[in-house]
This record gives sequence, structure tokens and C-alpha cells, in this order.
Amino acid sequence: MLITMFSSKPYDRLFFAPAAAPHEILYFEPHLTEKTVGLAAGSEVVCCFVNDVLSEPVLRQLKELGVRLVAMRCAGYNNVDLPAAKQLGLPVCRVPEYSPHAVAEHAVGLILALNRNIHRAHNRIREHDYSLNGLMGFDLYGKTVGVIGAGRIGRAFIDIMLGFGCEVLVHDVDVVDPALASRVRYTALAELWPACDIISLHCPLTPATHHLIDGEALAQMKQGVMLINTSRGGLVDTPAVIRGLKNGQVGYLGLDVYEEEADLFFEDLSNQVVQDDVFARLTTFPNVIVTGHQAFFTREALAKIAQVTLANINAFAAGAIHDMTLVG
Repeated sequence: MLITMFSSKPYDRLFFAPAAAPHEILYFEPHLTEKTVGLAAGSEVVCCFVNDVLSEPVLRQLKELGVRLVAMRCAGYNNVDLPAAKQLGLPVCRVPEYSPHAVAEHAVGLILALNRNIHRAHNRIREHDYSLNGLMGFDLYGKTVGVIGAGRIGRAFIDIMLGFGCEVLVHDVDVVDPALASRVRYTALAELWPACDIISLHCPLTPATHHLIDGEALAQMKQGVMLINTSRGGLVDTPAVIRGLKNGQVGYLGLDVYEEEADLFFEDLSNQVVQDDVFARLTTFPNVIVTGHQAFFTREALAKIAQVTLANINAFAAGAIHDMTLVG
């Protein structure tokens, strides 16, 4: 089968190419949009990533071009119009799990760097400034950590924070897991917000979770709370968080995702002026660390993404659509 991969980078080819046979993959750097959809002409499969646009018009054009499968090489699918895909008879598969440890460990890395001001200390040392003023942190031991979403990534993160000696509060829309409940405390958001020193987001982006962190939620949190988001940018109302940073309600902010990241992340814009004023403002705060959607970016995770994506395509070729479709 001929596969067109959008939003591809050299590291995608590194992991996909050795295992692609008997399929042929065409690698394209542009995102999938209405302007670039024509690149998929002649392909039976498109392989897409987090910032590709899979709206109804794009899906309809893919169908008209002869595409028979959308293979997402990521866990999230909030950028896919699933009802439209179902109506068009265009199955969509994804990689529901690759390396929960990769994302969980990155979230913890953001916590440690923010708490101990590692990013600022690194810059000082490079300028031969060895003073400690302004770099004081706090012990994680004994602190209360709120976790929104107790899926595989959330659970991996919980295990690490319990290892630090933290008390962990969990909010999840699914049924309480007795095994997990014996180690943490499930709570409603109204109880979690004011109780936690650190809040980390590990839930999917849905209409119900869009802007979960907004001005109303922030007002209920502890003064100086640390917020971590390695899930989806749309979970956070960024202007509201900026207001929280300015008035001290938010003491630390660690982001690996951003709501309007599609025109920023995964690209080298070092010789350009960033046009997103909200994002530019965000990066001016000393107590903010932003990474460019790299939490997933480990050798183990990329290998698993390639393995599962190609296994999904092989299953489709063999007629096992019902085993992997999101729209069946």
C-alpha cells in the first residue's frame, strides 16, 4: 500500500523506514490541510500527527482522492472530525499507548526544573554568576499533587510522585479503580483545586475538558500553585493563566503543549519574529518553562509509535478494520 505521511521529520523516517515493507511511504514535511491534501493523491493511507487538520472538508477530499484509511501516529485524535469520517466510511486508527513513561517523566522533569530553578541557574552559570538569590525551591516530599486523568500516563506520573513522598489527589471521569484508590485519594475538582501545591494534567481534550484550567478554576487554587500540562494545549485558557502569573496566583507553569501550537511547534523559527502575542508574552516569565511538544520524544516511544502504526495499517490491509477503527 502507498502511504502518505504528513508533518514528517527526519526522525520519523528513521523509525518507520526499516519496518515499512511491503508498504511504500512518501514523507512530506507540511501539515495536512485543505491546501496540502492533494499530496495524498494516489495513496490508500495517510499517516498524520497532532497538528494535522482532519476536518470534514479535508476528509472528504481524501476520500475523493482514493484514501481508504487515516492512520494517526499519536494517541490524541481531537484534530479529527470523527462523525465526518464515519459518515464518509473512512476508518481512523491511532496509537493509544506508546510510552506512558516518556510523557510522565517529562512532566516530572518540568516540575523539578521549575521548583529548583534549574533553567535559570544554568543561564547564570554560563555567565559566571554563581549567586543563589532567587533560586530557592521547596521539598517535594510531603507536598500535595493533583492529577487530572488517571490513564496510563497519569498512573505512571502518580507512581513517580508517590516515590517522592507526595500525597496524590486524583480526578478522573472513569469509575474509581480500587487498586489505585488504595494509594491515592479520588476527589472532585472542587476539592482538588484548593488542596494541591502542584496540579498536572493527563486527560484528553474533549468538549468537556476544553479550558478546564480557566479563570474560575485558577481562583479556587492555592496562591502560587504549580501547573503542569503535557497533555493537550486546549485544556488551558492561556490568557487566564497569564493573568494568574501576573498576580501571583500561578507560581510556576510548565507546558509541553500550547493551544495554538500548530504554527509554532516542530519548526525552526529562530530567524523569525513569533507572531503569536499570547505565546510571546508567556515566554517572558522567569517562572515559566515551555518545551515544544517533546514529552513523547524518546527512542522507546518513537519505536513503539512506528510499530503500532504499521501494525494498524497491516491489520487494515488484512481486512481487520473493526479491530482498530475509532469510527466503527
